[in-house]
Amino acid sequence: MPDEKPRPWPFMAFNFAVEIMRAGEGKPLVEAAFSDCDGLEMTMDVKTIKEGGANNRAIRVNGAVAYSNLTLKRGMTENFDLWKWFEDSVADPRLRADAEVVILGPDASERARFQLSRCVPIKMKAPTLSSTGSAVAIEELQIAYETLKFVPGKAAA
Repeated sequence: MPDEKPRPWPFMAFNFAVEIMRAGEGKPLVEAAFSDCDGLEMTMDVKTIKEGGANNRAIRVNGAVAYSNLTLKRGMTENFDLWKWFEDSVADPRLRADAEVVILGPDASERARFQLSRCVPIKMKAPTLSSTGSAVAIEELQIAYETLKFVPGKAAA
């Protein structure tokens, strides 16, 4: 048999991890798992310039890039570090963190990373409280970020 190249695993939207690092700290802010992640989005504003005498075309020029807010829902964590981060950001509006959303394959290999820079938490929502729960839960966390970069993982490269 010829030496066949293994077929790559597809990207799966349900297998991801979130890493948040506060500026100047060597360890992640918190280890948390979320069921939903939305807001990995950037939109470029395009300017149209009409040139006098050239009625058959318009020049399109790249404009500013706008970024969405990252929304993480139904998270579980063992501590209150995300709540502390929100409180610290209220006390010092200059405080920022970097975040990465890591896309994992079914074999747990890293497929890609979305790197978000200069993040600030803008919404924290506690879940409905229940006597049957046993972990610290976060219903929703929204994070504003300044830039978004896509980095292919080793397995996807």
